Amino acid sequence: MKNDKKNNFDKKPQTNQDLNSKMTIYEYEQKYTKRQNVRGAKWLVRLFAMLIGVFLFFCLFSIAMRVYEINEYAGYGAGGLCLILFIILYIIPLVKISKLDYFNVNVNAYTAREAKKHNRKVRREIADKIIDFTGKVEGVGWYDSKVVGELAIAVKTNNDAGIMRSLGELYSGCVKKNARDIIFKSSMKSAMYSALSQTSKVDAALVVVINLQLVKDLVFLYGFRPSDAKLVKIFGRVLQNSLVAYGLGSMKIGNSIVKTMGDAVKGIPILGTAISVLVDSSVQGLTNGVLTAVIGYQTISYLNSEYKLQEILDGIEIGVAQEELEETCAEIESELKKGKKGGAQVA
Repeated sequence: MKNDKKNNFDKKPQTNQDLNSKMTIYEYEQKYTKRQNVRGAKWLVRLFAMLIGVFLFFCLFSIAMRVYEINEYAGYGAGGLCLILFIILYIIPLVKISKLDYFNVNVNAYTAREAKKHNRKVRREIADKIIDFTGKVEGVGWYDSKVVGELAIAVKTNNDAGIMRSLGELYSGCVKKNARDIIFKSSMKSAMYSALSQTSKVDAALVVVINLQLVKDLVFLYGFRPSDAKLVKIFGRVLQNSLVAYGLGSMKIGNSIVKTMGDAVKGIPILGTAISVLVDSSVQGLTNGVLTAVIGYQTISYLNSEYKLQEILDGIEIGVAQEELEETCAEIESELKKGKKGGAQVA
């Protein structure tokens, strides 16, 4: 019995390549493919992006109007500044996200061949970007130079398996670590800025800007973006976070908490007010920071899962199914010709 257990432990776990060799495109389709309205997803991405833009514009416009009420000329200046900020902090990140390509992994037996060709092209583009970025930008340290060197050799020799292997090593190593650092820094920004700001519109605008910037930084780090179906969920979360931030800034959360402190603050109004403001800002900051972290981890989860799916898809042999289909068609054609000949002989 002990020997049996030892033999079980000595067995090597199955690798992705072993699993791929046993999986057909039909099994992949059954396991990983989901029904999606591709055109509908594209429209939803645009709709959520537009709603985020409208909400951010409303917040910035409200801030400019507050300044205008204080001083007319200062209001004009604030309006111009808000317009510039809207372009820099919303339009540009959105364009940069949308320009990046994504892996096509939601496929069936008929679309798998084209998807594999498309994914191979995307991998090559990602590799070129990483190599170019590593060579031109110093001091960032996003990518392991040794692995990037191996990636460059694979690109030069048109070694698709080497490109995939090097990218997988980067994503599971330095990219994963740097993605977490980016998420942490963005979450801290969201928390601290929200704690300092006591205005709901400023809070909401900051959350929109920081969340979008976080998504842009992560997809730039990985070199590709999530598919439209996943991007809908991310943009929906960004909009939700901004609305939550706006709601938090409009409520006096601290007051309800201060009431539960009992007699400790009774009769000390100055202390009570100070604690109220402190709790308000800390709760808002913590909430917005956590929500930003959720956006970040949701984004890298989608990126990692879609990269792994395209690896699985790439290991599936599509040609066998195609050859079988061609053989079946040839047999059908042959039988039809026999039937025609037989009919002619009878006549």
